[in-house]
Amino acid sequence: MSNINLENALNEEAMLIAINKARSVRRDCYPNDESKGIMGPSKPLTWNAQLYAAALEHSRDLALSDTFSHYGSGTEFDLTGNGTPSSFDERILANEYGTNFYQLGENIAGGQRSIEEVMSAWLASPGHCANIMNDAFTEVGVALVIEEASTYGTYWSQEFGSKH
Repeated sequence: MSNINLENALNEEAMLIAINKARSVRRDCYPNDESKGIMGPSKPLTWNAQLYAAALEHSRDLALSDTFSHYGSGTEFDLTGNGTPSSFDERILANEYGTNFYQLGENIAGGQRSIEEVMSAWLASPGHCANIMNDAFTEVGVALVIEEASTYGTYWSQEFGSKH
């Protein structure tokens, strides 16, 4: 029998603490590219329900369609896509984040079994680390969906935003 949790399996408070702890120090997200420089420390993020809804939608889609991409699957599980693969900004807007935003971003991960594991993986990846440390972002929503019968078993989506 498949172990599936299509609701958010994440302790949101613990995730927000982990993100803000990572943002609280200087970090070299691009150790092989001196031109990008050191990032942070960055201001703490706040939790946003619309970004969380977009993250949950994407994690569910990845788990149910057994795919892994920043683009939606384009299947019946890609609610925003309506038959075509959705992009992260389309999912964020479809979940009522609004059009008065300054910047948006997304991190995804698969297979990690804890907040510590997924944060370590994201911080070790230059682009994902840069999203976490980006001082332009002010809000975040993160979701974890578990589908043990799928390729990765766990699907994490982290959506970032800032409004004007």
